Amino acid sequence: MGKNLTPPPDDDGGDNILPVDLKAALEERYLAYALSTIMHRALPDVRDGLKPVHRRIIHAMSEMGIRPNSAFKKCARIVGDVIGKFHPHGDQSVYDALVRLAQDFSQRYPVVDGQGNFGNIDGDSAAAYRYTEARMTEVAALLLEGVDQDAVDFRATYNEEDEEPTVLPGAFPNLLANGASGIAVGMATSIPPHNAHELCDAALHLIKHPDAPVEKLVEFVPGPDFPTGGVIIDGRESIIDAYKTGRGGFRVRAKWETEDLGRGGYQIIITEIPFQVQKSRLIEKIAELLIARKLPLLEDVRDESAEDIRVVLVPKNRTVDATLLMESLFRLTELESRFPLNMNVLSMGKVPKVMALNEVLLEWLQHRKDVLIRRSRFRLAAIERRLEILGGLLIAYLNLDEVIRIIREEDEPKPVMVAKWQLTDVQVEAILNMRLRNLRKLEEFEIRKEFDELTKEKADIDALLASDDKQWKVIEHEIQDVRKNFAKGKGKPFARLTQFADAPEADIEAIQQAMIEKEPITVVISQKGWIRALKGHIGDTSGLTFKEGDGFKIAFPAQTTDKILLLTTGGKAYTLGADKLPGGRGHGEPIRIMVDMENDQDVLTAFVHDPSRKLLLASTAGNGFIVPETELVANTRKGKQIMNVCMPDEAKLVITVAGDHVAIVGENRKLLVFPMAQLPEMNRGKGVRLQRYKDGGISDIKCFAIADGLTWEDSAGRVFSKNKDELLEWLGDRATAGRSVPKGFPRSGKFSG
Repeated sequence: MGKNLTPPPDDDGGDNILPVDLKAALEERYLAYALSTIMHRALPDVRDGLKPVHRRIIHAMSEMGIRPNSAFKKCARIVGDVIGKFHPHGDQSVYDALVRLAQDFSQRYPVVDGQGNFGNIDGDSAAAYRYTEARMTEVAALLLEGVDQDAVDFRATYNEEDEEPTVLPGAFPNLLANGASGIAVGMATSIPPHNAHELCDAALHLIKHPDAPVEKLVEFVPGPDFPTGGVIIDGRESIIDAYKTGRGGFRVRAKWETEDLGRGGYQIIITEIPFQVQKSRLIEKIAELLIARKLPLLEDVRDESAEDIRVVLVPKNRTVDATLLMESLFRLTELESRFPLNMNVLSMGKVPKVMALNEVLLEWLQHRKDVLIRRSRFRLAAIERRLEILGGLLIAYLNLDEVIRIIREEDEPKPVMVAKWQLTDVQVEAILNMRLRNLRKLEEFEIRKEFDELTKEKADIDALLASDDKQWKVIEHEIQDVRKNFAKGKGKPFARLTQFADAPEADIEAIQQAMIEKEPITVVISQKGWIRALKGHIGDTSGLTFKEGDGFKIAFPAQTTDKILLLTTGGKAYTLGADKLPGGRGHGEPIRIMVDMENDQDVLTAFVHDPSRKLLLASTAGNGFIVPETELVANTRKGKQIMNVCMPDEAKLVITVAGDHVAIVGENRKLLVFPMAQLPEMNRGKGVRLQRYKDGGISDIKCFAIADGLTWEDSAGRVFSKNKDELLEWLGDRATAGRSVPKGFPRSGKFSG
């Protein structure tokens, strides 16, 4: 080991450590890391739509001569060149980026043409890079067009041995056509793929109308065009708003159709799935839901895919509504997914910015103009150099004998020729390097022809550089060529894949029920507010057990697809899904765990929701009103306040509205019968006075049809009845005191004994 000849630092014997403020050091280093991630890793450049790793892969392939019409080369060679010359990162990360550029289910217009196993839509990964081969596609060739003609700036590579382009010329609208996604520090990007033909149409319109609003551009670019197809179900206004702000999202659904099996039977065939959804994982999820009995309308799911996607869904029976089945699947699985839009890109390769659709296209057009000007100047410089040489050669041909004499006789012919014909150094060198065979007459003719052609081309380029209109005309012509090559007509290889449709109007209640296995249950609630659901409809509840100190309160039959409504003594209504109730083993669970019920309130009653019914609510003080049952449905744990009561007054009775009259009995055993028309129908409130009391409150209430008479049952089970004429004594107006109950009325003060 050699001696270290570096002199030690002159620190007077110290350890040469400098104190640094930790906060400042962290801020500086984190900012450097953040900028590096944003600029050189995660965000694409708006001009060519590429991140540095993708740009370096394409550039490396170009340097290796792997063109669209050349032979395939091993991916291992490409990855080696990329990491060895341009991208000092892991080989696997570079290969993963290369693989994605070749996948036709990831890229709408693949940039790399892959040969071998490059993965599939099921999520299987590609083969190792020693097995696969690749070459450029026409898209990559368009992105590189003019890169060797000073169209873009170059910078030194990480080891300063080579140069790489800072951006590609980008004759293809790659950012929007292939989309991009990435997560930087404090920001992210997510851009869906679009149809290149439509993007070219929008760009051509912008050339003529630079101030065109997004609303107009959406006529050309109606929305994303995913490589996996699918159906976008967002409205036009939502899409316009997303493109205007550069932020939003698109709801994409699988494309499906029914296949007739004869005799009324059918099966559903899914032919396209949303973008970036793994088919195998999607089918696994459907199978899991099927096993968990959350898809009662579905019998089976099968994957019959080959090259094309074909997922078969078998309905439970032929009466199942296909739309209802699919709507339940869209809600529970990735058959419907949302692709976010966040057009956060590097504007001019430097500034991270969320851009609107028109801003992205305008910046791409401006880049194309800059490329055109730089390429034109590069070509102009080459023409001027060639014209200079041709001018010298023409002088030589006009004075051929003299030129030969000078070359033969002079020791230093160069200065003699410069002095004699005012030639430049470049011209003299060209004359001196000319071969004897080029002295024939035909060669002079060819030189004159080339000189005239280049002179004309120079004049055309000068005119182009001097005219903004001519520059846009050339760009317009270039874009038209791209549009022609990527035409989207019916039957063509680049036809639009993603369609647009409105989501079918489906009954939300029906969809929710379609996601629940319909089974009979018996709902049991105890006096202390514990709830459970027993399987089947149980008629005899006498054998039920409860916790010590607790007892039976209510039991009623239901189906797992039903909604259960609960009303409390505080006048609040709560809604529970019958399928979510605790099972019959044990004593159930306290209702207070499932809903936010106040401690000073108890369960008044519970029943199966029937949206066609109306209910009569009454409080202990004798107030009440009619409410539609649909108003009692609450979508949150907090419930809905229906009847306004203040202690000591409480909600006491809830009965179904029927007939045309109301019979009410007070604790003072006074009976009053009045027309139901005198009761208001309200969604919420205190209600109106039903019966007036000096002491006590309400005991019971009943709705009935006066034509059928009023009936009640005593404790012995005997039924009593009074017809309309016999009830005249008790008929009156609402809020009066009433008369003492008729003979035979139960001592309990209840109509049911």
